[in-house]
Amino acid sequence: MAHKLWPASEAELAQMRRFNQKLAWMPRFKIRNRVTPRLIQALLRASQTFKQAPVVECKVVAGVPVRILRPSGPPKGVVLDIHGGGWVIGNAQMDDDLNLGMVNACDVAVVSVDYRLAVDTPVEGLLEDCLTAAHWLLAEEEFAHLPVVFVGESAGGHLAAATLLVFKQWPELLKRVSGAVLYYGVYDLTGTPSVRQAGPSTLLLDGPGMVEALRLLTPELSDEQRRQPPLSPLYGDFEGMPPALMFVGELDPLRDDTLLIAERWPQAEAHLLPESAHGFIHFPVAMADGVLGYGRRWITKRINGEQ
Repeated sequence: MAHKLWPASEAELAQMRRFNQKLAWMPRFKIRNRVTPRLIQALLRASQTFKQAPVVECKVVAGVPVRILRPSGPPKGVVLDIHGGGWVIGNAQMDDDLNLGMVNACDVAVVSVDYRLAVDTPVEGLLEDCLTAAHWLLAEEEFAHLPVVFVGESAGGHLAAATLLVFKQWPELLKRVSGAVLYYGVYDLTGTPSVRQAGPSTLLLDGPGMVEALRLLTPELSDEQRRQPPLSPLYGDFEGMPPALMFVGELDPLRDDTLLIAERWPQAEAHLLPESAHGFIHFPVAMADGVLGYGRRWITKRINGEQ
């Protein structure tokens, strides 16, 4: 289906523009070597040691760590969360605030995957971890009777879409998935037109280095091989896939990834956020709050079996 332009007020647009001016002064996230991501990851973990964590259960399922947040009462559904971070940084704890928002608003349990990172593991290994966690969740007795929604952001959106494509091998398990919420994912590892045209003024992301950064994930593959699904979900077969809700920013170099995959996904609802850069759901702006609220209401409807 065609995408929709998110209905933002003039005040919301002005607020986003002011925030973009601050972003313009910040360094861009670059993946040009293996050293910088390790330093960023170390800083992330150090910062998390000083942050009060919610009540969570951390366990390892078939070798893959997961982080589970539960509502105070019986959950009505369960969310599989796959964090972002360019495949090279991040962890499940990073999504605690967002996941707690889903727990409280949707009465769901959230299982967040602490997949391996691409500084030490081929991207196929990251997908394998997400598949393992998804298999466990769909077979786990505690969640066996509950509807499931996948949520993925950026690199996590890529891994969520790729995982769903692989699950077409197991139609009965795929039927358990009621929906997917995908925020500004990466769906073509060779670079969609908006990625290839990204310039130095791109906010948050390193526009000129994006195509090379994607190649660093799979240095042994040709572009033709990189385009093969599920590695590049954009070229997969989406027949029989669950409904999907997608968001991407107008200023995001990954814009075309979402708009193109939404055209191929039979039950996709895609929203283009005006004046918005990559990562906007983390920004302290009203538009981000509106998107997160809309996503949580959509999850609730899917969990309750509503259209």
